[in-house]
Order: sequence, then C-alpha cells, then structure tokens
Amino acid sequence: MRGRVCVVTGATSGIGQATAVGLARLGARVVLVARNPEKARRTAAEIARTLPGAEVDAVLADLSEQAQVRRAAAEILDRHPRVHVLVNNAAAFSHRRRRTADGIELQLAVNHLAPFLLTHLLLARMRESAPARIVTVSSNAHHDARLRLDDLQLRRGYLGWRAYANSKLCNLLFTRELARRLAGTGVTANAMHPGVVGTALLFGGFAGFRLGKRWMRTPEQGARTVVWLASAPEVEAVTGGYFKDEQPHPTSDAAQDDESARRLWELSAELVGLEG
Repeated sequence: MRGRVCVVTGATSGIGQATAVGLARLGARVVLVARNPEKARRTAAEIARTLPGAEVDAVLADLSEQAQVRRAAAEILDRHPRVHVLVNNAAAFSHRRRRTADGIELQLAVNHLAPFLLTHLLLARMRESAPARIVTVSSNAHHDARLRLDDLQLRRGYLGWRAYANSKLCNLLFTRELARRLAGTGVTANAMHPGVVGTALLFGGFAGFRLGKRWMRTPEQGARTVVWLASAPEVEAVTGGYFKDEQPHPTSDAAQDDESARRLWELSAELVGLEG
C-alpha cells in the first residue's frame, strides 16, 4: 500500500480510526475525514507516534451538511493528485427524527447521502488513479429495513432503528449500482458488515447494548474486513460484493433489487443536486 492514498471518513474513533491505523500500518498515506478538529489532531498524532514515518493528513467536515462534504472533497482533490481508496465509514444514529441544515433527515443525510456525494466528487480522480477501491461500511441491520422510495426521509412513522436500517440498505443498493456503473474502469465498489462492534455510535444509540459490551467485537476486529477490502490483492478485481470476516456474506432480497438501486441513485442525485 506504500504510495497509495486512502481517504477514511469518521476516522477519529471506532471502526474508522482502526481502519486508518490499519491502512497506515500497511504503508498507505491516510486522509482522515473528521468533524472534530481536536479529535482529528489527536488521532493523527497518535498514528504518527505509534507508526513512525506514517503519512497522515486530516480534512475537517460535518458530513451532515452537503456544503461541507463538497468543501472536504475540494480539499482532498487539491492536496492529493491521486486517490486510490475511499472508505465510507462515518455514520449517525438518532432515536428522534432530526433534520440537517439542508432540511434532510439526519440518518439518511450522514449514512447514505454523504457517501453518495463524496464518492461522486472524488470519482474522476479515482478513475485516473485506477486501480482504486471504494469500501462502504454497511450492516446486517439492513435486513430490518422497510425502505419506501416515495418516503426516503421517513416523514411518516419515523422510528430510529428503522431509519438506521433503511440507511444501511441504501448503502448496499448504492454499492450495487455504483459497481455496475464502474464496470471496466479499474475502480471497484464493495460493502461490508463489521459485526456488532462496541463503538460510540452503538452505545450512544442503544443504551441496552452496554450490558453486552464484553461479547462485542473491538473496533480493530470490526475494521479487519475494511482494511482487507481496501488492500488485499485477492479482491483487487472483485466488485459489487457484500462481505463479513473477509468472506462473501448474504444480503436481503431487497438489497439485490436492481431497479430499486437505479431509482435510489436518481433520487439521491436529486437530493444532493447532481445529475443522475
């Protein structure tokens, strides 16, 4: 991975931080995309301390705001002539329905629209940098999704867990359509399930899970398949897949619906102001 530039969102804690460390350990130059400047500074310093010689950059952005996603992409493109890996990891959870500065339901905005937009904005550079890889952190929570394309933002009957599950299904449908569109370009797109990991996202959203932390995976265990998808030679040409523990993993039937994937792409493009 030496000489390869890897962008990781949500990189200052949990799976994202463990992914950044894992890629830096392999010799990659890691770009941390983070909301909190102090956490970004601390994470970069910790990586540099534990891995002398590691190359780490940080870009600040609140991914709930599309203007900040665009600004982050512009900074990445300005600083890095090549982008070889994009890890879409950042996620949010909320029990109550919250809207972003753009007026979009929070979980849809952060968990799906932010990676959709960031990927689009970096895609030309990644094509130029091919072979390149896009890895999106999804979840088996997608099995609980009840996604309605006529109500993506759950204006009717909002439930926090349902919104989260829907966003994770969106990750899979996005990956499926992205892989189709990128066929033959040298850029691959895959998604993964990290398992049940004891992170701030989980504990912040589901207090009951605190009791089971001892049986949960560590962030390092959760990140292992992300790092593998981003770096392993044996999956260099694999695209459109869903993985757990470095193995293909089954999805719901809904995640394999090509028409839903195509329509979601079109609706997402409208919501972020892009041409489909």
